Amino acid sequence: MNKQFTIIILFSCTFFYACSDKKDPESKATAPAAPHYVLARAEKKSVEQTMKLPAQLAAYQEVSIFPKVNGYVTKVLVDIGSHVRQGQLLMVLDAPELEQAVMQAKEKYARAVSDYAISRDNYERLQQASRTPGAISPMDLESARSKRDADSALSNAEKANWHMQQTMMDYLKITAPFDGVITTRNVHPGALVSAESKDRPMLELKEVEHLRLQVDIPEGIAGSLKSNDSISFYLNAFPGKEMKGRIARVSMNINMQFRSERVELDVYNKNEILAPGMYADVLFYSKGNPAALSVPKSAVITSTERKYVLAVRDGKVVKVDVRTGNENDKYIEVLGDLQPDEEVIANANDEIKEGITIK
Repeated sequence: MNKQFTIIILFSCTFFYACSDKKDPESKATAPAAPHYVLARAEKKSVEQTMKLPAQLAAYQEVSIFPKVNGYVTKVLVDIGSHVRQGQLLMVLDAPELEQAVMQAKEKYARAVSDYAISRDNYERLQQASRTPGAISPMDLESARSKRDADSALSNAEKANWHMQQTMMDYLKITAPFDGVITTRNVHPGALVSAESKDRPMLELKEVEHLRLQVDIPEGIAGSLKSNDSISFYLNAFPGKEMKGRIARVSMNINMQFRSERVELDVYNKNEILAPGMYADVLFYSKGNPAALSVPKSAVITSTERKYVLAVRDGKVVKVDVRTGNENDKYIEVLGDLQPDEEVIANANDEIKEGITIK
């Protein structure tokens, strides 16, 4: 019995030893493979780019018409959609208080003219009498001259006030400052309007035969655009219809928040099928920067602190700060301390440490 038990123990030990001696391929420790880096050369060429940007049509001229004086609306001669010409009468207001003020100013001016005429004649008579020695004292003559000058100044002031009141009367007739279309009407006859109220205009007038297409251009391509360049655009209201315009105005100012520059195109709308406020997609074609180098897009790393590429110099990785420009599906323009034909890591990422050896 003991002999059989001993044989069983020896057989079990031998079996477990043999099993433990076999190597499990899944548990076998393997050495980590060296990372594979794809290298690319920085080429001396610009990257052409076609960019689609949002834009919006705006009236070439537009104005909100508010009352200059307080009064009642007596006539409104236009409505929404009315085409008007420069100088055309749009509205008429009534202000009885203003009419009374004009009459009072006119009367004050007439009285001031009369007073001036009397003081002037008085001074002239005293001046003639003063030629006789001892007839008129110099002080009386000087007082008469001062009275004449004061009455003359008062007469001029009353005349200016009368003309000002007449000018205020002209504000009771509202005329169009330019050719256009009435797009908003907020008043009707009988309404009381106030010069102090700026909440809502009486009328809004827009020039629609000539429009502005306003678009904000990223500063990376703004420098490559020039006045009079022809630009293609598409309107959502007319799907698939290509339209043309030319760059008429460049703001010459970079928006600090969006890093863009406002550009305007002139769009002529003689048949009036377009309207201010329409949304458009503008296509900009940029030839790129001839001073830039091009690298694969995956070679540029952008972090919260910097934008750089990983250049390979003397077999070592070096981080080189760059600025980017145009880009397409494969390549991107870079500007920085990078030389033509210098090698960079094409499949770069921010986990690659600077200074490691690349074989």
